[in-house]
Amino acid sequence: MRNKATPWLSILVLSAMLVFAQSAGAQTVTLPDFVTLAEEYSPSVVRIEAEGEPNRRQQQQMEQWQQQMPEMFRYFFGDQMPNQPQQQQPRRSQGSGFIISSDGYVVTNHHVIAGANSVRVRLDDQRSFAAEVVGTDEQSDLALLKVDATNLPSLSFGDSDQLRVGEWVLAIGAPFGMDYSVTAGIVSAKGRSLGDRYVPFIQTDVAINPGNSGGPLFNTQGQVIGINSQIYTRSGGFMGLSFAIPSNMAMDIIEQLRDTGVVARGWLGIAMDSNYNDDQMLAESFGLDRPVGALVQHVYNGTPAEDAGLIPGDLILSFGSREIRRYTDLAPLVGATRPGTMVNLEIVRNGERMTLPLRIGAFPEDEQQVVARAAPTPDVDNPLKVRVRDLTQGEARAAQERGVIIDEVFEGPAMEADLRQGDIITMMHGQFVRTKAEFDAVAEDLPEGRRVALRIIRDGAVRFVSVAL
Repeated sequence: MRNKATPWLSILVLSAMLVFAQSAGAQTVTLPDFVTLAEEYSPSVVRIEAEGEPNRRQQQQMEQWQQQMPEMFRYFFGDQMPNQPQQQQPRRSQGSGFIISSDGYVVTNHHVIAGANSVRVRLDDQRSFAAEVVGTDEQSDLALLKVDATNLPSLSFGDSDQLRVGEWVLAIGAPFGMDYSVTAGIVSAKGRSLGDRYVPFIQTDVAINPGNSGGPLFNTQGQVIGINSQIYTRSGGFMGLSFAIPSNMAMDIIEQLRDTGVVARGWLGIAMDSNYNDDQMLAESFGLDRPVGALVQHVYNGTPAEDAGLIPGDLILSFGSREIRRYTDLAPLVGATRPGTMVNLEIVRNGERMTLPLRIGAFPEDEQQVVARAAPTPDVDNPLKVRVRDLTQGEARAAQERGVIIDEVFEGPAMEADLRQGDIITMMHGQFVRTKAEFDAVAEDLPEGRRVALRIIRDGAVRFVSVAL
């Protein structure tokens, strides 16, 4: 006898199998073909070897020894310090780079070749070429080299503006001198500011280590969408936070370096309030429901901003067609605009929105001195001539230490020691400064006419700075 339930049972089984197949298919993830990307583009990645003057500190130690050496020691050792090589060794550095044209143009980081007397470029086929430094730009940390060669394998740039958070990216470089190492990861964030005013970094979790600097960051189409530049580290090695210069910024700078050897960067001549974007109540006082935009704190005399009519208290909401969400968004846009360009600023002034036309000025080489001469008299009474404030909770979590953050640096000892806005001071003259009150108390007793040591955090790295009072 035929069981009438059999057809229904078959349908249920087939339905369950179909649902399972669809579920399994939905969980299948197709990864990029990293093998093909690495094989195809590694020949265009190069190793940069730079050699410069001996370490200045060693030279100073040698000069001091020669001045203070007792005659008896000079009789035995001559002018040579004990336990030191007969000749001071030249300073050597290495990094990565990549070829952008078949006739020998190579891109790397400025800091890889800074201060070098000679630079060599080594290809993956072990050919080595002496390189000419065509131009270098410290502000963006980019440098353009040229080698005398033809028919070289080159890379092409992609559009970094089209890059999306979560997208796969690939890096090729020479970490710790290990040539043509390949690492992969995803884009973690875009437009990340690291205290550098002119570079909106691409943040990734691609493993980058010393030696990777200047190497390319690829998208899955094999286009260069970034130049690896910095890492965030407490140990000296990779910690999951890597930063690359966006390709769209790099292309403009490289074009200028190739054409003129220098970069013409735009400039406004203002200081912005770094606290505003975390202050909801302050935003409401401007008639906004969110703390977006860049709040003008100072307008310096004789600058493009003053000529255009900007005043302290103006809130800049857009620069041309680009929205300004945080104050850190503005400087990269201004810096990437050629001097002389007319740009409309949308601002809020006294609760009213208005459009202000402005002609971009040229970034002065001695910006700090220009600003200092044009700045109002500082309302600070500490001998360093800096304005500091307590860290916000978010800033303290990021730094993983307590301290005070520099909001503004005026002409004086701090500026001469190259202290900068955004530096976090954690110790001064041997004493911890965890709050502004502690900073003020220590600053009041600093010895005049002497050097004092400050322990600071800059771009995630801890360092000591000597300041002459």
